[in-house]
Amino acid sequence: MTPQAKLVFVMSLLLGTTLTISSNHWIMAWAGLEINTLAILPLISKSHHPRAIEAATKYFLTQAAASALVLFSSMTNAWHTGQWDITQLTHPMSCLILTSAIAIKLGLAPFHFWFPEVLQGSPLTTGLLLSTIMKLPPISLLFMTSPSLNQTLLTCMAVISTALGGWMGLNQTQIRKILAFSSISHLGWMAIIISYSPKLALLSFYLYVLMTTAVFLTLNSINTLKLSTLMTTWTKTPTLSAMLMLTLLSLAGLPPLTGFLPKWLIIQELTKQDMALTATAISLLSLLSLFFYMRLAYCATITLPPHTTNHMKQWHINSPTNTTIAILTTMSTMLLPISPMLSTML
Repeated sequence: MTPQAKLVFVMSLLLGTTLTISSNHWIMAWAGLEINTLAILPLISKSHHPRAIEAATKYFLTQAAASALVLFSSMTNAWHTGQWDITQLTHPMSCLILTSAIAIKLGLAPFHFWFPEVLQGSPLTTGLLLSTIMKLPPISLLFMTSPSLNQTLLTCMAVISTALGGWMGLNQTQIRKILAFSSISHLGWMAIIISYSPKLALLSFYLYVLMTTAVFLTLNSINTLKLSTLMTTWTKTPTLSAMLMLTLLSLAGLPPLTGFLPKWLIIQELTKQDMALTATAISLLSLLSLFFYMRLAYCATITLPPHTTNHMKQWHINSPTNTTIAILTTMSTMLLPISPMLSTML
């Protein structure tokens, strides 16, 4: 892929995202979602590998179906209310359809099956875009329509997402699939709180983007895609391995790292909403994902395979990203002291 083509696709991604998050009209939001979908497809399939083509096809079919549901929901609401304003979603059936459509776009359970397969067939840089910037438009639509959403449906999908994200990631050896199930689990935490505190859901999303970006850039620098390759990183790149370990533990939500902050605030808000049982359930279910985070951190730091092959010794360190990784890792681990300020803002 030429640099000019890559620039066009990246600019189209930024255009589609900006169009969706800044529009008040359903047609403009739908157009932004479509631009995003069409722009990311060449980036997924640029390697011309059969797995990449399969991932692009799955992504296109899933996102096209979700976009059609978004358009159908907005048309149904406009038919009954006479207006196309995003914040005026009042028809009950439209709210239900929109909640399901955005769940498909985000990859919330039980509509999560496409996301691990697409991420597995994509390069690490494209996987970073799929896990971060491609989630922003659907999250923005959830934020703008949060007073009208079906809270019961969202809560059920959030709990199922947290459970499946942890459970299905236990036996994975491919790091991209593990990160995909990690994303599903984190989206469950955002979905469960967005109806009660939309700003807190956005804060959780921003911190998730910060930590996930650090993980993907570190993995891209050490050129590793599976656990067996990750085991050789400690002797070759100890600094990057230590950064990766800290960021993974932060993603797991262990105090006193940054990842503990959104979970702490979400549990506190759920308790205020008389949902202590739900908060307890989602906290216990997150222990499932803690296992594979700990396994990744263990493999990245203190484990070596018994028979190291020459293929495992081929490392390609991308030194210009080291400063960026260091900054992102520092922010991913040391933002917990600002929690009193964030609590007052929320």
